[in-house]
Amino acid sequence: MEHLIPFAPYTGWVYPNETVFEWSVLIAVYPYLTGLVAGAFTVSSLYQVFGFERLKPVAHLALLTSLCFMIFVPMPLLLHLGHPERAFNSTITPHLTSAMAMFGFFASFYVGLLILEGWFAYRPFIVEQAQKRTGVLGLFYRVLTLGSHDVSEHAMRYDRKWIFALAVIGIPAAHGLHGYVGFMYGSLKSREWWSSDLMPVIFLFSAIISGVSLLAVLYVLSCKLRRIPVDLACLKGLAYTIWAFIMVALVLEGLEFANIVYKAREGVEMIMQYVTGPLLIPYFILQFAIGAITPFLWLSYMIWRGTTGKALVVGVSVCAALVLFSVFMMRWNVVIGGQEISKTGKGLLSYHMPLFGKEGALAAIALTLAPLALLFGLTRLFPPWEEKVKLTEAPGH
Repeated sequence: MEHLIPFAPYTGWVYPNETVFEWSVLIAVYPYLTGLVAGAFTVSSLYQVFGFERLKPVAHLALLTSLCFMIFVPMPLLLHLGHPERAFNSTITPHLTSAMAMFGFFASFYVGLLILEGWFAYRPFIVEQAQKRTGVLGLFYRVLTLGSHDVSEHAMRYDRKWIFALAVIGIPAAHGLHGYVGFMYGSLKSREWWSSDLMPVIFLFSAIISGVSLLAVLYVLSCKLRRIPVDLACLKGLAYTIWAFIMVALVLEGLEFANIVYKAREGVEMIMQYVTGPLLIPYFILQFAIGAITPFLWLSYMIWRGTTGKALVVGVSVCAALVLFSVFMMRWNVVIGGQEISKTGKGLLSYHMPLFGKEGALAAIALTLAPLALLFGLTRLFPPWEEKVKLTEAPGH
């Protein structure tokens, strides 16, 4: 029990065991990271599978981003566990009716898929580096060739077929991976704030907009660091994708809230008191007004005006950053907010996040930034920039 928040102030009628928060900020970070994985892979698939040519400059960056964040997805769960070494038991001796137990299989499969697709995408570059470099790096690339140095057109056609097949398989895998998180919360009937059939779909659409927004920010930053102009067609394609999925996500979340109010089941009075009181700022102001509606209206204005140039770059970057903030607040309001409403429906609790410790704010920030540090290192070994290196193109090119 050492990982639990020891005490939470409360008001009203609350069960004694509810004064302890079972799930801390790390369990809010966990679905946030999985969402970034699914969203980033969506961008890669839009190019590799559906042929969205304008997204070509970020297709391989999206693949690397998805892999880096996926590697760190289990870390919040492992830190949260009192005995992280026991995590493998759910995989070795699985309980097939448990959504949490099945996650280990889905996550392992998806990591393998990302590595395999990345290998095919970077195979021409790996072969080139293996033949050109010496020393430790040369050995590293030679090992990665797996003994295959054939980069003829016939071999490249074969690689493109594999990339297409893996990308097609990866679409349901990536979205199912994150949909499972929403399924887990939506299936908990003990809490009215969570128990919703729309929860998996809401998590999925918010995941897509968060991943696409992350790619937009990373792409603009990478262009600035490399001192090259931003591909406005690519950035506009990302902006259209964010704009479209924000629209759907807003409708879904509005329907979910309206459904809770309309059903008016036991405890709805406390929910209304909560969302108009302690949750007013994090839910309506931060998550919706600032993080969702503002970027939606801003993107709508830029699309309507046909904004281009620096105004487009700045506008999309700011909107993408706001969306990333909004999606994190959504995860926070679901995970923490759902626990702040008592199971009796007649009381409220208050979560106080510690700054230090394995479940504190600093640990959560470090876990969110760690995949970006890994991504920075991987882009040094496997540059995703088409103008610098030869990469396997999508089928049909």
